[in-house]
Amino acid sequence: MTRLICVTSGKGGVGKTTLVSNLASAVTKLDKKVMVIDGNVTTPNIGFHLNMPVAPVTLHDVMRGNARIRDAVYRHDAGFYVLPAGISFDEMKGVDPAVLSEVVANLDGTMDMILVDSAAGLGREAQSAMDATSEIILVTNPDLPSVADALKTIRIVQNKGKKIAGVVLNRVKNHRHEMTKQEIEDMLSVPIAAEIPEDVNVAVSIAARKPVIQTHPRSPASEEITRLAHSLIGLHYQKRNPGIITRIFSAIFD
Repeated sequence: MTRLICVTSGKGGVGKTTLVSNLASAVTKLDKKVMVIDGNVTTPNIGFHLNMPVAPVTLHDVMRGNARIRDAVYRHDAGFYVLPAGISFDEMKGVDPAVLSEVVANLDGTMDMILVDSAAGLGREAQSAMDATSEIILVTNPDLPSVADALKTIRIVQNKGKKIAGVVLNRVKNHRHEMTKQEIEDMLSVPIAAEIPEDVNVAVSIAARKPVIQTHPRSPASEEITRLAHSLIGLHYQKRNPGIITRIFSAIFD
C-alpha cells in the first residue's frame, strides 16, 4: 500500500519544496520506492530544484488528458521518481486542480511513498493536493506569522479528516526572538516531527539543483531530514558522531 503524503504550508517561502526533494532522497536511501509529484500546478518549483525545469511531458499534459501518466514520470539520479508540472503559462490553461486526485489515485500501489508538493496557502489548489492524499506534513518556520498560518492549515486538515504525519520546523536558527518548539506545539496542539536547522549547505545545493542529502550528506540539515525519513517509516536513526579528523575533512570538502 502506498503512503500518500501531501507536504504543505500555510504560507510561501518556508522551504516546503526543498523538504520534499530532500525527503524523497532520504527515504529512497532506505530502500523505498518513492515518487515526487509537483502538485503546485500554477507556480511549480520541483523541476528547478531537481535540474529538470523543462520536461517533454508533464503533469499538466496528464491532467488535460493529453498524455499517459507513465510518459510524464522521470527517474532522478538520486533514485526516486518525479512527476513534474509544466512551467509555461500556456500549460496552465484548462487545468482543473481537482483532477490531481485522479492522477494520484491511479498511482496508488505503484510506490511505497508518494510525496505531493502542494501550493502554499489555503486556496483551492492547495486543498486539491490535500484531497488527493491521506496524510499531511506541514512545514513552517519558527516565527509567529508562519505558525499562525500553520494553525489555520491544521484546522482545514482536521476538517477534511486527514492524518497529520508531522509538523516540520524549518530554518531554525535558535535565535532568542524565535518561537520555541514548546511554544509552537502549545499553539498548534500537534507534535513537532523535525527541527531542521538553518544550513548554508541547503542554499548551495539549491544552486547546484540537487538535494542537500546528495551534495552535503553530513550537513546539519541533511542529518535532521534523514532522521525524519527514518521516523516516517518507523526506523530508529542513530546520528553519526564522526571523529575530529572526519569533522575537519568534512568542513574542508563540504
